[in-house]
Amino acid sequence: MLSLVCTSGASTGGNLHPLILIPGNGGNQLEAKLSNEYKPSSFICDSWYPLIKKKKGWFRIWFDTSVILSPFTQCFTERMMLHYHPQLDDYFNTPGVHTRVLHFGSTNSLLYLNPRLKHITGYMAPLVDSLQELGYADGETLFGAPYDFRYGLAAEGHPSQVGSKFLKDLKNLIEEASASNGGKPVILLSHSLGGLFVLQLLNRNPLSWRQKFIKHFIALSAPWGGAIDETYTFASGNTLGVPLVDPLLVRPEQRSSESNLWLLPNPKVFGPQKPIVITPNRTYSAHDMVDFLKDIGFPEGVYPYETRIVPLISNIETPQVPVTCIMGTGVRTLETLFYGNGDFDERPEISYGDGDGTVNMLSLLALQSLWKEEGNQYLKVIKMDGVSHTSILKDEVALNQIVGEISKINSRAELDLINVLSE
Repeated sequence: MLSLVCTSGASTGGNLHPLILIPGNGGNQLEAKLSNEYKPSSFICDSWYPLIKKKKGWFRIWFDTSVILSPFTQCFTERMMLHYHPQLDDYFNTPGVHTRVLHFGSTNSLLYLNPRLKHITGYMAPLVDSLQELGYADGETLFGAPYDFRYGLAAEGHPSQVGSKFLKDLKNLIEEASASNGGKPVILLSHSLGGLFVLQLLNRNPLSWRQKFIKHFIALSAPWGGAIDETYTFASGNTLGVPLVDPLLVRPEQRSSESNLWLLPNPKVFGPQKPIVITPNRTYSAHDMVDFLKDIGFPEGVYPYETRIVPLISNIETPQVPVTCIMGTGVRTLETLFYGNGDFDERPEISYGDGDGTVNMLSLLALQSLWKEEGNQYLKVIKMDGVSHTSILKDEVALNQIVGEISKINSRAELDLINVLSE
């Protein structure tokens, strides 16, 4: 049976197990450069912009403040867009747009989304500071695994070149981090979407590999069953709190994101009865996402959703390594969208429920319900009232809780783990 433990405090650690941070959607820097293949929609978006570029034409595309200026919002959208190729059954960048992830293996790209604007684009910096106070050192015992968060993964039998390469790189980083630390198994610490990638990595590798290289998997704010907030993004566009941005201008890019498709509400978690989107003509549940994609004017999303995503999310298997889920609760979270005029270009009326402000409680707690009959799986769930999806990375109480869990793992204080996994 599933061994379920609920919350506790901290203790000091001994020798540190290497730790790898895996960020969430939008949680690391991205750069881009343009080739002759790139065909801009306007002069504003021509290859002259932005004026300041690095060597060989690379420039920051995420996060760049010019996105808030309407003419440049369009440039951002067309350069960040992904395109699904039905014949190749995979996603690709806009032709002529090349992108790269910075500082793989280091935490540098995770600290701030734009180092020139640290005060407004901070991400994992407070968490990394707390880990350093515990004794962790970047590149020695502490590592980062940034990735191109626009891309996701697909079910078995479907190519997913970018996402699969990230899993391969992450696997190599795990093995290298372990080898450089005397063969100690690794602690994986993810945020949000990063947790979905980690779980896929674990379940796509043999149990013997997991037992050798993984000490513990800690998932912060993981959307195991997707999020109702994603239906809002697909229907009407989502500024994600960035001021002055027209949501309808960024909507095409957000709809094109493979990872956003992955994050639509999971039918198995949300069920067929719960109303998610309501219009005068139709009520949509998580089981109606195909019709929802058609009705919002995004029929091109249906085939990849049905063939690549639905089989991927239909069976969330236990990794049979220790898992701790840490999450915020009690934060007003989008629960139901009401489009009174049936116009998805307009802002809907919204009713709210419990969650972390982004992910609903049903999704945050999905592993508890999905794994309740599973054997040999240790799962610990820690809830923190009033902590939001992103503040979990900087709130003092949250950071103390996270660091406390890592300390206990390092000090081997949770002896019941050994007992549970050896039964």
